[in-house]
Amino acid sequence: MIPMTTPRSPAKRTSRSAVQTPERAAQSAEQEYRADVAAYVAAGGDESVQRVITAVHGLARKLDQWYTRQLADLDLSAGEWAVLSQLARSNEDQALTPSQLAEASSVAPSSMTHRLDRMAQRNLIARAADPGNRTRVLITLTDEGWQTFKAAVRESDMVESDVLGPLSRRQREDLGALLELLIKGLDQPAAG
Repeated sequence: MIPMTTPRSPAKRTSRSAVQTPERAAQSAEQEYRADVAAYVAAGGDESVQRVITAVHGLARKLDQWYTRQLADLDLSAGEWAVLSQLARSNEDQALTPSQLAEASSVAPSSMTHRLDRMAQRNLIARAADPGNRTRVLITLTDEGWQTFKAAVRESDMVESDVLGPLSRRQREDLGALLELLIKGLDQPAAG
């Protein structure tokens, strides 16, 4: 078990603001992780659970920060990336409707329309009338959209490989299997 930092006693706790203090910002990722776990355990959380969940959340947060910078370098918003990746992950011969893309991206259909307008102007997506229902529009990824998707994935893979660098191939496989088991469990009804 990794020893965690000792949190302040409840009597000495002060309310935390959403703004990170300079002292907290200067902490290493490991120090921040240990302090967070200690705080959650002091509040009654199970240490073994908090160590895993806090680590997964911290990795996701750091990767999200990097992805945001990467998307900006590619001149993409997070919303445009959501559309590109949804189209790229769909079957090659399957076009999606704006409504399907809006639902998958958790945005209002009107917001999706504006997003698709910008993406079409940049030749990342193509629109076509549905041959089976002329009132419906179908969205597909253009070659330029696919190339942008591939560039983002290649750049991400380099950073993700660096993150996993300290792990052996076997450890990566074990971690992947464990995380896949947890993801599979998300589809199970919650125990109550």
